[in-house]
Amino acid sequence: MELSTDFINQMNNLIGTDATARLENAITGTEAVTSIRFNPTKVESLSHLQLEKRVPWSSHGWYLSERPQFTLDPLFHAGCYYVQEASSMFVEHALKQIAADPVCMLDLCAAPGGKSTLAAATLAEGSILVANEIQRSRAQILAENLTKWGKDNTIVTCNTPEQIGASGLQFDIMLTDVPCSGEGMFRKDDIAVKDWSLEAVDMCASRQRDILRSVWPALKAGGLLIYSTCTFNSKEDEDNVEWICTELGADPVNVSYPEGLGIMTAYNGHSIPCFHFLPGFTRGEGFFLAVLRKRAGFNGQVKTSAVHEEKTCREMVDASFDCTLEKDRDSIIAMPRRLAGQMKAISERLYCLTRGIEVATVKGKDYIPSQSLALSGKAGSMFPRAELTADQALDYLHGDVLYLADQPKGYLLVTYMDMPLGFVKNLGNRANNLYPSQWRIRKSVR
Repeated sequence: MELSTDFINQMNNLIGTDATARLENAITGTEAVTSIRFNPTKVESLSHLQLEKRVPWSSHGWYLSERPQFTLDPLFHAGCYYVQEASSMFVEHALKQIAADPVCMLDLCAAPGGKSTLAAATLAEGSILVANEIQRSRAQILAENLTKWGKDNTIVTCNTPEQIGASGLQFDIMLTDVPCSGEGMFRKDDIAVKDWSLEAVDMCASRQRDILRSVWPALKAGGLLIYSTCTFNSKEDEDNVEWICTELGADPVNVSYPEGLGIMTAYNGHSIPCFHFLPGFTRGEGFFLAVLRKRAGFNGQVKTSAVHEEKTCREMVDASFDCTLEKDRDSIIAMPRRLAGQMKAISERLYCLTRGIEVATVKGKDYIPSQSLALSGKAGSMFPRAELTADQALDYLHGDVLYLADQPKGYLLVTYMDMPLGFVKNLGNRANNLYPSQWRIRKSVR
């Protein structure tokens, strides 16, 4: 891999020749780092992963000494952990300092779901997380990953920044991990190196401003913006942060950070509080983050509305889950009772793919339990649990028929190492596999 002269010159001007040489050596001469983040509602550790050391700015992040085949790990599919680049886990560190109380948060460019699952695990009890992705195919992946994470206070939407900005919704916190020139992915993606140019940097910086300008009305006055990219240059980073402050009306927010880990603050010529993660200096890929507080803007509130309760599926849900149930076309949706009105109001103003937990789908007179219910950990006692072996678990995730003759007939919650994977309908001589077809492992599991 050879980095372009324009890129080298750009970084020389920003961080100096010695630091640029160190960055170049890390990009071209070292391997990308593998890191994962545990789901704290499901596990605190997993012995089968080669855990090396903790990610210092994350409560549940770990570096791995080697990269396993995650696709063949049933606990990965069960949502016990998420494979996430270590530098971007710094979002958790920032959130813990700015969101101690319950909030309504928007993750604007959320696919595939790393920062959304992180936010879902970090936000205070009583918060709502809206995870948005403009591309429908990527939004489906986002919905899958959040479903596997198992939280009941999330909504997945598929809207443009303009639609969200015009919706009348008001968010306490907005995370905008905007599309960028991808310099921070050079070590992992040769195409990013090939496609990079100074013209692409300018184009991305302009597009980022368009996105921010469009969505800005949906951030309430006094609300907080987390602006992040996976790139190094100041045009997409510091310059855009200063543009937000000047043109949109915001003030930088100081965030403390652990010293001695190679995290860089603003480049020469800039004084705003911000953070750069560069390969060769921090252990991870490229990442930039700054936090800003909106000075002025529409300060309306999301209106709540009544939620219809569908009692037919009440026994499917664990009795300890204080929720309301609502019928939405052919689905039964459960939402935390205290948040249901607000979550419904948000879903009515945006194009919503998922919200809360889908309990069941209605087929004639039958109610078929949903994958979302299984992975939420809130399935009721009416479902017997069937523990699978490792081979059976992979067969299930592959979409194969299971044979569970020693289990009762009807719907069963299948588990691996006591972690729910999904449902089957046991007919006695075989068990029909209800694992979502679009989620199935495509490669051979043998």
